[in-house]
Amino acid sequence: MLDLGRRIRPGISEIQPYVPGLTDDQLKHTYGLSRVVKLNANENALGASPMALAAIREEMNMLHHYPDGSSDLLRRAIAEFHGLKQEHVLVGNGSDDLIKLLSETFLDPGDEIVVPHPSFSQYTFGAYIMRANVKPVSLTADFRYDVEAFLKEVNEKTKLVYLCSPNNPTGDVATQEAVEWLLERLPENVVLIIDLAYNDFSTRPDRVMETSKLLEDPRVVLIHTFSKLYGLAGLRVGYGLANPELWSFVNRVREPFNVNRLAQRAAAAALADEGHRTASVQHALRAREFYRDLANELGLTAMPTEANFVLLHTGDGAKTTQKLMEQGVMVRTGFRGLEEYVRITFGTDEENELCASALKKTL
Repeated sequence: MLDLGRRIRPGISEIQPYVPGLTDDQLKHTYGLSRVVKLNANENALGASPMALAAIREEMNMLHHYPDGSSDLLRRAIAEFHGLKQEHVLVGNGSDDLIKLLSETFLDPGDEIVVPHPSFSQYTFGAYIMRANVKPVSLTADFRYDVEAFLKEVNEKTKLVYLCSPNNPTGDVATQEAVEWLLERLPENVVLIIDLAYNDFSTRPDRVMETSKLLEDPRVVLIHTFSKLYGLAGLRVGYGLANPELWSFVNRVREPFNVNRLAQRAAAAALADEGHRTASVQHALRAREFYRDLANELGLTAMPTEANFVLLHTGDGAKTTQKLMEQGVMVRTGFRGLEEYVRITFGTDEENELCASALKKTL
């Protein structure tokens, strides 16, 4: 019998595939539910940008044509939005695509990356694909960044350092001061990748943001997504800001036509939708207060968050999640090291009330 395991590239069998949460259809089928409140994927409760939806409808008749292989229209829109040149922008099939491309560009077997723990699992996935080693750095006891601890893990094998701000799933930010401190001490051959997927939901003035100083540093990559604030998760489109020379190398491993026509047009339109962006941020601010008050009422700890989700300590995340699913409320648990927590995405006002009711019955 053919032993495929002996023929695959070394290291592939050790990679654990990403396991998404249950879909609403799966939950309805499992528990015989007619309605499900989906609060497990950090999606925008307000839905997609109306301007993006209009752009999709207009583009539908052009689907027999290939997309622009360089995403020039979208890159121009992003560059204008950030006050940059187009050469500073690379667009990907979601931010996951950019993380994988950066891994393929920089990592050799035996290289190392430094990542926060707990955090987004795709950073480690990209490293494992390239047979690089992962050095996790634990957040502090209250889930804050300790950049001095990051620096201690950097050595001659380190190629990439990741920060996620606000961090998923904990919700706190990396500050501008901390990032600049770290950059001043990182070796010249180490690239700092800052994932800003949820940064647009934050209002903290000290959070790390795009600055000319950061973007002038050839070691810095800033990653954004249209999945969260702009509500385009189903289209899979993200982008990175970095030195043009860095992107010139990443483009060598990028697949042609990696972002589809609808995603390009919708994302460009969403950038111009100031009303939807403002409404999404304001909704997140109200939801933070809602869940903070709910946690106080239930005697639970809600971690301070600057994102569109909250990490809630319930004592047994798996049990809480199971009980909530039985009531038609989907939340997320299973993060390594956070077994006593659940992560709850902010839903609509009605969905948040339904979640609160289910939590009270559960706890």
